[in-house]
Amino acid sequence: MPYTAEISRANPTCFVFLVDQSASMSDPIGGEVPQQKADVVADAINRLLTELSVKCAKEEGVRDYFHVAVVGYGATVESAYRGALAGRDLVPLSEVADNPARSENRNKKEPDGAGGLVETTITFPIWMDPVARNGTPMCRALSYAEKLVSRWLSEHPGCFPPIVLNLTDGEANDGDPSGPAASIRAQSSADGPVLLFNLHVSDGGGTPVTFPDSEIGLPDQYARQLFEMSSPLPSHMRSYAAQLGYQVSDASRGFVYNADIASVVQFLDIGTRATDLR
Repeated sequence: MPYTAEISRANPTCFVFLVDQSASMSDPIGGEVPQQKADVVADAINRLLTELSVKCAKEEGVRDYFHVAVVGYGATVESAYRGALAGRDLVPLSEVADNPARSENRNKKEPDGAGGLVETTITFPIWMDPVARNGTPMCRALSYAEKLVSRWLSEHPGCFPPIVLNLTDGEANDGDPSGPAASIRAQSSADGPVLLFNLHVSDGGGTPVTFPDSEIGLPDQYARQLFEMSSPLPSHMRSYAAQLGYQVSDASRGFVYNADIASVVQFLDIGTRATDLR
């Protein structure tokens, strides 16, 4: 049965986040408080890196269950890490946790225990910044991810399959991304094929669609293409999505359309939820 390999320090897996940094990412995304798409995506990645670090923290420190790459594509295709990790691709999670580029103070509303909310200040680590310029070289970005994944699999053939998450607002301008996407999904470990998930942060309107099992109802050709490029959700990820209230089926794919900030973060959490860690 695929997607059951234990994730441990002796048998880690990897995540590759592909982040669209084209000029159109400066456009607003829907939701209660409109924000630039680039800001939403950067915040989601930074939050997820924090949560991964906390999830893997033990008494002796953060364990390297995961190695993580954050790749931006726009003016160039390269590592989006800033600070001490700038220019690096797959970085052990303990090094990620120890090396944010900086931290910011953010306001956060929390329950006050009496039915209301109280505003508090939290420290928010920053590993990548929002960027929005030039075109959308998605094909090059997917090919870049394929090389990272291929190298990883040659060194970790029995691992839980790597996960590639592509966060974009739509159309590639360097060709048809279906081919490079298929090349990623064709890679596999002994535990199953590599997983490719897509998050379409569109400003095109329409009802949000989460983990669909068909392209029916998707609003445009770019959403339909990203759906077709996406891997089916493994059973344990479907179970977690169902627990959060999403409607899923055996054919559901790792694809979200027109997400707001809450569903961006939930999508990333589901997409990185692997088996029990040891």
